[in-house]
Amino acid sequence: MAALTAPAAGVTAPADLRHARRWWVLAVLAIAQLMVVLDATIVSIALPHAQTDLHFSNADRQWIVTAYALAFGSLLLLGGRLADVFGRRRVFVAGVLGFAAASAIGGASTSFAMLTACRAIQGAFGALLAPAALSLLTMTFTHPDERGKAFGIYGGIAGAGASVGLLLGGILTEYLNWRFTMYVNVVFAVAASVGGLALLAPHAAEQRVRIDRRGTLLACSGLFALVYGLSHAALKAGSAGWTDGQTLGFLAAGIVLLAAFVWVERRAVDPLLPMRVVRDRNRGGAYTAMFLASIGMYGVFLFLTYYLETILGYSPVRTGLAFLPLTGIVIAVAAVANTVLIRRLSPRLLVGAGLLLAAAGLALMTRIGLHSSYVPTILPSLVLVAIGLGLVFAPCFSLGTLGVAASDAGVASATINVAQQIGGSIGTALLNSIATSAAASFISLHAGSRPMKLLTAQAAVHSYTVAFWVGAAVFALAALVVAPLLRPGVPDLAANEGIGEVTIPA
Repeated sequence: MAALTAPAAGVTAPADLRHARRWWVLAVLAIAQLMVVLDATIVSIALPHAQTDLHFSNADRQWIVTAYALAFGSLLLLGGRLADVFGRRRVFVAGVLGFAAASAIGGASTSFAMLTACRAIQGAFGALLAPAALSLLTMTFTHPDERGKAFGIYGGIAGAGASVGLLLGGILTEYLNWRFTMYVNVVFAVAASVGGLALLAPHAAEQRVRIDRRGTLLACSGLFALVYGLSHAALKAGSAGWTDGQTLGFLAAGIVLLAAFVWVERRAVDPLLPMRVVRDRNRGGAYTAMFLASIGMYGVFLFLTYYLETILGYSPVRTGLAFLPLTGIVIAVAAVANTVLIRRLSPRLLVGAGLLLAAAGLALMTRIGLHSSYVPTILPSLVLVAIGLGLVFAPCFSLGTLGVAASDAGVASATINVAQQIGGSIGTALLNSIATSAAASFISLHAGSRPMKLLTAQAAVHSYTVAFWVGAAVFALAALVVAPLLRPGVPDLAANEGIGEVTIPA
């Protein structure tokens, strides 16, 4: 390893690709990203236990998840721009520490209101943390070879974090207490904040720009309305959620506000989201692919979890273990995709093939029955979905930030996180609504023909298979939509080379 001559303390030096600490920086950012991603699922497994402990209703239970999604989804663009303006390291560490504090207080909750508030605060600080972490990765790894490896690992964690959350949530809930699904974030946060302060370079914008207040108000309120409308639809049974006046009102308001946001941003001097970020074909294609893939992905996590626990009788820990092959394969394939394949294949082929493989995996998952075995029925489907997601997520995280100016790295990172979050919200609402309607129709059609307990179980399996078919269709549609958006040919992976900075301590 080549030696470095350290400048005076506090002096910012050009990034040296041989700097020994860059891989430790990746470890810090990966820990923070894992904390944010797994928190979407780790609490879900613990909810029944929290409900018993804090005495809240089934209707209230969904708000523990929704409060996090509302704050996180609506504040992401603002968080990304704050990182660009006030410094990525400063915003990253603030996000990590705030997330840890909210988690610690949430774990000690004595009421439903207290837990819900802490989940909302978690989401708000997560909206600071997630785009800052991805933009720091963009600035740290600018050489094409190392960028591919780093984004492969990061994208793999982003794709597999939900299944890690299921396993970790099951272990903590079953062997300790539901509160530890919140407390565990403090461990992640301590490691990420200490590492961040020690390793990350202080950064400030080359010229201080004003925060676009009109754009911020429109973006935050529009995203809030959209996520709330989708969450409200998911709370209602079947298609009733989509025809409910409150759902329609919030969705319409979200669309109008976001349309106004685009109109304002095209004319703003210092826009919250510069249109140059999304106009690039590869970046726009990456955001679209992430959005659509996140819709379909929830068909795997949500309904396969239901199936394993309610039909096959798996414990929370065994359910988490069932997802381990998906976790390992996503990380491995993502690493290969971003280090080997993306240098030889067009993103159009790579991402398109990944989406089609994920579609085939979900279609294969429809073979499930009341007494299916894991290895012959479920595992092959998980393998195909995992390979597909690995081919999609890592290249999309890389392409979504490739070629942006340093001043736009935070908001570009926020945009890909917004695509993932909104896609996940739509997937949850849409697939849950479809599955509920399918189960009700099955029971209505076969009422009186068999014992009620058997009929209910068969209706549940039928609803899951319908959801898997719809998820497969979403993946297939995504391949058709995304392929024309992405440029043909191998991308210029050196587009970010030379824009990163590191501070080398004296």
